[in-house]
Amino acid sequence: MVTSPTDPQMFEEASARIREMTEKLIDSSKGAGLATLDAYERSLASVIGVQSQLSNASQIDWIAEFAELQATYLKAISGAYTSAARELLEPK
Repeated sequence: MVTSPTDPQMFEEASARIREMTEKLIDSSKGAGLATLDAYERSLASVIGVQSQLSNASQIDWIAEFAELQATYLKAISGAYTSAARELLEPK
């Protein structure tokens, strides 16, 4: 028997293949997103570390306090951002 282009089974098979490919694409995109977040967190940790070192090295009190406050603020804001992004990307 020759199948017609409108055969429902063909559509089901094509739909299943498309769904499978889409799920693989989403999974690999999430993995890439998590890797990007990891790199972002490492680079922010470096920046925060430098800011903390600068605050400790400064001999002017208000500059030291400002640099430490900025490092603390950056750590809090970036931590909230990366936590929220990680929750969206991690598999459920």
